[in-house]
Amino acid sequence: MKLLKHPNIIDLKYYFYEKDSHGEVYLNLILDYMPQSLYQRLRHFVHIPSAMPRLEIKCYMYQLFKSLNYLHNFALVCHRDIKPQNLLVDPNTCALKICDFGSAKQLKPTEPNVSYICSRYYRAPELIFGATHYSNQIDVWSSGCVMAELLLGQPMFPGESGIDQLVEIIKILGTPSRQEICAMNPNYMEHKFPQIKPIPLSRVFKKEDEQTVQFLADTLKYDPMERFNALQCLCSSYFDELRHAQGQLKQIVDSLQLLQFEYDTELAHLTQDQLEAVRLKLQPTQIR
Repeated sequence: MKLLKHPNIIDLKYYFYEKDSHGEVYLNLILDYMPQSLYQRLRHFVHIPSAMPRLEIKCYMYQLFKSLNYLHNFALVCHRDIKPQNLLVDPNTCALKICDFGSAKQLKPTEPNVSYICSRYYRAPELIFGATHYSNQIDVWSSGCVMAELLLGQPMFPGESGIDQLVEIIKILGTPSRQEICAMNPNYMEHKFPQIKPIPLSRVFKKEDEQTVQFLADTLKYDPMERFNALQCLCSSYFDELRHAQGQLKQIVDSLQLLQFEYDTELAHLTQDQLEAVRLKLQPTQIR
């Protein structure tokens, strides 16, 4: 955590060890102060009851993908436990920071990883299929699940067990194709699954516009290679409202520095041609 420096990642200020009367040693972490978790923020609206403001959701999700883009492409770290409880927010400013890196790991192509990772409701399907050579894309799936929960007021895939989690996913997204199963874990290609037709996400998210529904669909693809990565998420037209903000929304965007990127960290992995294309999308003309 001391190596991670990004405005949307909780900053480790200091740490120390403490021993209790029984000789047990405890690690104490001194972190940035954030008033509450995104889970607590959502519960507030559920109890009112009222929907969380869509612009607030959009601000939170943009910051989440900014932090994931940094983690995945510069720090080369996969968080592996993205969920509302691990996202800290300040409702007064709409600031968001990722916390809890207890499951985080630098993924290496030649090194197997445990598949029993990530909290169940947010667990990517390749993990449920037992993949041990997965990618940072599991964080994007989790983020899509978080966004869906903010919109619905409840988890999109509320599985009661690992297998039931897959059932909940299939009930909405339909049975994965043979190619999609191969992309998640080729060991299951010969397994026979009941053929379930997908439910259009527009029926699940009846109150949301087409742009929002399409963005969710891009984050919730079975095939990790077809799933948007964090930078593609940032470039999505779903966030154009933030890029062309006016009035009070522009003040929020400016105060959070949403449209500012560190080229030597957040965009360092891009070629010059890619960088120019991304800048055209991420940053309006007036700040370039």
